[in-house]
Amino acid sequence: MYDWDEQPDLNITPFVDVMLVLMAILMITAPTVNYQEKINLPQGTKSKKVHKESTVTIRMDAKRNIYLGKEHYTLSNFRDTFMLKSKKYDLTTTVFIRADERLPYKDVIFLLKSVKDVGFNKVSLITE
Repeated sequence: MYDWDEQPDLNITPFVDVMLVLMAILMITAPTVNYQEKINLPQGTKSKKVHKESTVTIRMDAKRNIYLGKEHYTLSNFRDTFMLKSKKYDLTTTVFIRADERLPYKDVIFLLKSVKDVGFNKVSLITE
């Protein structure tokens, strides 16, 4: 009947199937596991509040009147007066120029050049 000397075949197909399912489950769940370690952070120094950067706004209307704050200038006397007034400002201050759109281009450039000649590097033309 049976030959006891024969080597039996081992069927490993179900074993491989089970192992593949377990591997798939581990591959899906492993990235979602979060490890949290207790970390004691060092105490930092108190930081200063950030100061709002100071700005200067110069306005020029269609009649070529220039306004620096509440002061009023004409185009002809602005350059010299602004040189004297600029000593109270830091040269790293940002200067905004608001000029009426009906002004000739050369008047706006004169105003821009007057501000740049004093030594201000951050000068911007404001548009609407």
